[in-house]
Amino acid sequence: MKLFDTHAHLSDKRFDDDLDDVIKKLKESQVFRVVDVCCHVKDVKRTLDLTKKHDFIYGALGMHPHEASDVTEKTLYDMEGLLKKNDKLIALGEIGLDYHYDFSPRDVQKKWFIEQLELAISLNLPVILHIREAFSDCMEILRAHKKGLFGVMHCYSGSYETARDCIDMGLYIAFGGAVTFKNARRLSDVASRLPLKRLLIETDCPYMTPEPHRGKRNDPSYVYYVAKCLAELHNRDVEEVCDITLKNGLELFSMGK
Repeated sequence: MKLFDTHAHLSDKRFDDDLDDVIKKLKESQVFRVVDVCCHVKDVKRTLDLTKKHDFIYGALGMHPHEASDVTEKTLYDMEGLLKKNDKLIALGEIGLDYHYDFSPRDVQKKWFIEQLELAISLNLPVILHIREAFSDCMEILRAHKKGLFGVMHCYSGSYETARDCIDMGLYIAFGGAVTFKNARRLSDVASRLPLKRLLIETDCPYMTPEPHRGKRNDPSYVYYVAKCLAELHNRDVEEVCDITLKNGLELFSMGK
């Protein structure tokens, strides 16, 4: 059994005191691949250092919707150079729209979401999408840019119908710790109805720790519990779900075998 945490933040400062111990635990927990997601270009060195030190950790770079007010054309120019130069930066993200917090004005979020989508398409890179309480605007934008677009809906929280539309556009759907929560009946129902061949597992650590460890700091070793939950929802063996989601992740991020 091999696990692929397709969305983590090991470069987060909350891992500063014990990162080496966390990394050691991952190898013991059969975590085969991790994508460390950098949400602001100014922090990319932390992600790059991780990818250089550990062969099983890869990186993604994008300007999170919370940071949209910081984006300029130079930001995109710098991102393009970093993504072209570093082979282990294998996706553009996380990018998108977040209308829950509205840390950046919505028109600004939409402008730079579109610009980053277009950059990803031009570089032939998958996108990692962060969408919260903004699915209507998101889907309108994605439909207008679907040619050449591929990637994943990270930490999915939308409806079954929207998930099917995303899959029809060639996107994967990723579930994290939230799907294991006892009060997540709607999300569990969505996850149970989607085809496993289009699903990914993730932790979004240090956030969103799955049951039975909810309340603790999350890390990629806990991605097993997401796989276990999906296995139960689909009435499959957990090893089979791990194998399927690993294959899906390797294909999405062009990692080969």
